[in-house]
Amino acid sequence: MLQYEYARTGLQLGLQLEREVVVNPYKFGMIGSTDSHTGLATAEEENFFGKHSGTEPSPVRYKHPMAATSNGRYESWDMASSGYAAVWATENTRQAIFDAMLRRETYATTGPRMIVRFFGGWGFTAADAANRLPANIGYKRGVPMGADLPPAPPGADVPTFLVMGLKDPLSGNLDRIQIVKGWLDGEGERREKVYDVVWSGDREIGSDGKLPPVGNTVDVANASWTNTIGAPELITVWRDPDFDPGVPAVYYARVIEIPTPRWTAYEAARFGITLPDGVPMTTQERAYTSPIWYTP
Repeated sequence: MLQYEYARTGLQLGLQLEREVVVNPYKFGMIGSTDSHTGLATAEEENFFGKHSGTEPSPVRYKHPMAATSNGRYESWDMASSGYAAVWATENTRQAIFDAMLRRETYATTGPRMIVRFFGGWGFTAADAANRLPANIGYKRGVPMGADLPPAPPGADVPTFLVMGLKDPLSGNLDRIQIVKGWLDGEGERREKVYDVVWSGDREIGSDGKLPPVGNTVDVANASWTNTIGAPELITVWRDPDFDPGVPAVYYARVIEIPTPRWTAYEAARFGITLPDGVPMTTQERAYTSPIWYTP
């Protein structure tokens, strides 16, 4: 992958360009798509039909390259099964859905149908995370994913974010929620940091600043797992501990599941085959929201 092939880099480049040309051309929202050429809605691990007709399920699919170019050979087992676009529309109509996309009130998942909420504001408190209707508070006291933070009211000095994830009932429990922040330093260089803001279990962030893995219940041979780890839902209010009011920043949320079988594990179990060493057999599905921007 090249350095500019990631949305995270693009969001940070937008902050840099805004300093130069006054307008941020990379204020985009997030959606997920399949990148498949089969005409099939097969974005789940257990029903993945490949990227094109040459990589449909079979006992020998893994031997057939997805593509061979001057940059190298891309194996079939290296394909990713994803994704879906989620839209927070006011009603299930074409106009309302397109209006929501224009507001960038959207998020992406790699396959599971997780429910994700992400709001930014200046006055969310820890008590707001105990409310069973967090969106009511989010819209009333903040802005949703895809929006710009309003100017800070008198007495407010740090932005607060209300974030919630609810599992897909047919998929894995949730491991953690992260907030990804991008900003510019004093020299205008791009900077980024990933914060673990809420997680399942009684884990604690270590001295290295990292949260220990949630564990793994995947039975690869049978392409199954148990939801005996993780949490069905996670919700919290997070304050940016490194906020500088003079620095432009962009934030988005990432919700990560516990490990579950990858499509390669389903393939091996169904056809009774053994895949080569090095083929990944598990994955951690995720969702990622449209950003919220702060401009001084």
